[in-house]
Amino acid sequence: MFLALREMRRAKLRFGLLAGAVGLLVFLILFQQALLGGLINQFIGALKNQSADVLVYNDQARKNVEGSIILPEQAAAIAAVDGVAAVGPLGQGTFTVTADGGEDDAVIFGYTLGGPGAPTSLSAGRLPEADGEAVASAKDEEDGFAIGDTITVLGPGGTLELTVVGQADDLNFSVAPTLFTSFDTFAAAKRVRNGVGPEVEVQPSLMAIDVAPGVAPQTVVDRIAASVDGVEPLTRQQAVDGSPGVASVRSSFSVILGLFYLVVPLVTGLFFLIVTFQKASALTLLRAIGAPARTLVVSLLIQVVIVMGIGSLVAFGLYAAALQGVQNLGVRVEVTPAVVTSAVVLALALLTSLVAVRRVLRLDPLSATTGAGVSL
Repeated sequence: MFLALREMRRAKLRFGLLAGAVGLLVFLILFQQALLGGLINQFIGALKNQSADVLVYNDQARKNVEGSIILPEQAAAIAAVDGVAAVGPLGQGTFTVTADGGEDDAVIFGYTLGGPGAPTSLSAGRLPEADGEAVASAKDEEDGFAIGDTITVLGPGGTLELTVVGQADDLNFSVAPTLFTSFDTFAAAKRVRNGVGPEVEVQPSLMAIDVAPGVAPQTVVDRIAASVDGVEPLTRQQAVDGSPGVASVRSSFSVILGLFYLVVPLVTGLFFLIVTFQKASALTLLRAIGAPARTLVVSLLIQVVIVMGIGSLVAFGLYAAALQGVQNLGVRVEVTPAVVTSAVVLALALLTSLVAVRRVLRLDPLSATTGAGVSL
């Protein structure tokens, strides 16, 4: 420990630059991870943060909520499947609305009040208790979607007013302001948009299911797939992962993150390998006067841990500061992913530093007495 710290004090600039470089690279990893989570929540937060264990699509929709319609006979067959504790319609559509005096596009989800499909990330207010009430995405509060605000749906069929009674985090869908309301209110909004009368029946986009206690959602998915024609049942997580565009976004970010996870340990390992070469004569002399190889190896590993620790602290500071500028994407500082990322990077750095450790272990103390230099 003393040897490691003494060397670092004598080479502050060198180790400081490495810690700064590591900090920047770890910051980029954390920022990319947060950005990925924020983008996905903006695309499919409404599906991720609703209460249904299973969502049933029309099999022609290809997991696209916008293109799915469940027919009455399919809904009846789904409700009769063993393991379904509660089932209800879940409607979804994009509407032209007025909010805060201006027109905007908003996504409206309609569910059976008190049934499956309700928002689970309520952060203020309450859930809808009657027709005409809605929970809005908290991110859009300043755009006219605050509690108490009135949202007006516009269309050839007239207008329909919704009152915001609650807000929920990460509730957006397709990067648009999102509202959760009763299915009857959703149906009325759809009639307004399409310019049709109340005699026209509105079909749900999906069926939302709560599974019976003790029954796995995947079991219910398999039963529905086997017994109901023309539908594609998915667990909530499968619906999120299978949403159009999400898989491609994740794969793109995975490549970027993979490169960063490769670069950080390589930079660290290469640095300590070069340092080991540069101080080979001093290390050989220490071995010649009786310093155990274990002491030199532990000193090297301590330096790796200290450098990575300082780099992680730098990264945390940059991470917290940078996310203040992208709050409009719903990106937040999350401690657990940051700590896990730092631990993974540290483990990889220790792994790559084993090359330098191997060089230290190969030092021959007799080389210090030959005058022939050091062979590594």
